[in-house]
Amino acid sequence: MAKVIVLGGGVAGMSAAHELIERGFEVEVYDRNTEYFGGKARSVKVPGTNITDPTKFLPGEHGFRFFPGFYKHITDTMKRIPYGAGKTCFDNLIATETVEIAQTARKPIIMPVNFPGNVKEIIEMVIAVIDAEKELTKEEIAFFTDRIWQLMTSCSERYIDQYEQIGWWEYLRADDFSEAYRTLLVEGLTRSLVAAKAQSASTRTVGSIFLQLIYGMINPSSHITDRVLNKPTNDAWLNPWLSYLISKGVKFHLGKKVTALHVSNNQISGAAIQTVNGSQAVQLITGDYYLLATPVEVAAQLINPDMLKVDASLQNIILLAPNVEWMNGIQFYLNQQFDMHKGHTIYANSNWALTSISQMQFWGDYDIQNRYDGTVKGVLSVDISDWTAPGNFNKKAAQDCTLDEVKEEVWKQLQQAINVDGIVLSDEMKRFVHLDADIEPMKSEPSPLMKTLLSSDEVDKLQTLSNKEPLLVNQVNTWTLRPNSFTQIANLYLASDYIKTNTDLATMEGANEAARRAVNNIIEASGSKAALCELWKFDEPLVLDVLKLNDQSRFKKGLSWSNPL
Repeated sequence: MAKVIVLGGGVAGMSAAHELIERGFEVEVYDRNTEYFGGKARSVKVPGTNITDPTKFLPGEHGFRFFPGFYKHITDTMKRIPYGAGKTCFDNLIATETVEIAQTARKPIIMPVNFPGNVKEIIEMVIAVIDAEKELTKEEIAFFTDRIWQLMTSCSERYIDQYEQIGWWEYLRADDFSEAYRTLLVEGLTRSLVAAKAQSASTRTVGSIFLQLIYGMINPSSHITDRVLNKPTNDAWLNPWLSYLISKGVKFHLGKKVTALHVSNNQISGAAIQTVNGSQAVQLITGDYYLLATPVEVAAQLINPDMLKVDASLQNIILLAPNVEWMNGIQFYLNQQFDMHKGHTIYANSNWALTSISQMQFWGDYDIQNRYDGTVKGVLSVDISDWTAPGNFNKKAAQDCTLDEVKEEVWKQLQQAINVDGIVLSDEMKRFVHLDADIEPMKSEPSPLMKTLLSSDEVDKLQTLSNKEPLLVNQVNTWTLRPNSFTQIANLYLASDYIKTNTDLATMEGANEAARRAVNNIIEASGSKAALCELWKFDEPLVLDVLKLNDQSRFKKGLSWSNPL
């Protein structure tokens, strides 16, 4: 039985372990987190909130979970994780109903996310469209529609050759139109899906994902444009997954980080592992195959000259590593259930690009009132996607704030957008706040001049924030830097969300697909007779195929896209 060492216990590492153990491989997983597996997908026990019962912590998150209908890889895995009698973790997904664009001093725009199934839903969709059109000119709507039609009828070759090289902001000519156009049509998607800035995000990536959401919405047979879990992530998915993998024979090691990969005879001879707290000496672990499933910024630190002698292309991982942004969560625990609407909210006028979802309306009978001090009844989970823009109120970038300043500014931005017709979200409702623990204070080094002008106490107070787990962003012209799951090092494979995949987005789906690709290569290299992992492409309406073929013909002749109709 071949042994595979999986370095990284996030979604990619756990997905790889799942596919490998079910195919008869021996698997060991090492992760630097000291308490949780699941990487950025994890939920956590919020420190200091188990005051009534040692086990009753409030649930916190790195960021809220989001399972669009076009996710196929991760949901296929969830269907193979047992959850109680006759159920799987896939059964814990619930479809949302609406998406809201909240605007300062304006009525929010609420739109159904699925194809209307009755007269009421049709009316709601028409009203939402009318509300949006009030803020946009006919020229803006026509131009945006034309641009989306261009993406719908473009061949795949044009996506890689042309749209990879242009930012979403530039493609939609955001500077040529109104603030409403930029807010509602250009920035809304990038801030709700990924931490990408519209000015630098690749049109290839953003456009592809946008079309998948559209296709899901207009498909009358589908009502799964957007799904969320029916309880905290660990409860609904990650803990049952971990238990299942352990029962199948996977060995997990927490609090162990990889510090080096050793090369001998053109292959990996061992991985150096050390405890995160440094309490134990470096340990050399060995296996037949090594699967690197760490984030890109961690993988980049491990690439060494000996590895580059065998596979020079691995240097691209180092070049790719700076293409990360921050997207981290903050949860507000409220003394009443705060339902808002049945889905995600985009805060159009938030400088910090906030998005949120009110959790308890999806969590059913989850025992939130038996946690903390017994007063919590609602959870407003928020993602902060722009940490460099000045705050709406304190005028400071989030990464330049203290932890308390971040909490205060986010709360004020939420109130600014929600309390349009009166006080809906009041200060009295707030019982506890949890900011993702990956965000930490980091002492900034003052300049010599600052040291002469400030007292020692003032110097000590200077700080900015650091982020232990940033998020890869598919920026313009980075596709060629992204590696495949295989390498020229005979027994080294890569599985993380920065790998070239059909998903093409730093998400749980992308991580799972990357893991499947790596496992397929291990299956082939080992000579195993096990079945290969299944891979999926994006679904697209068949009616567009003829139009794409027309564009493919034009592309091969060196011609630009032209409206086929």
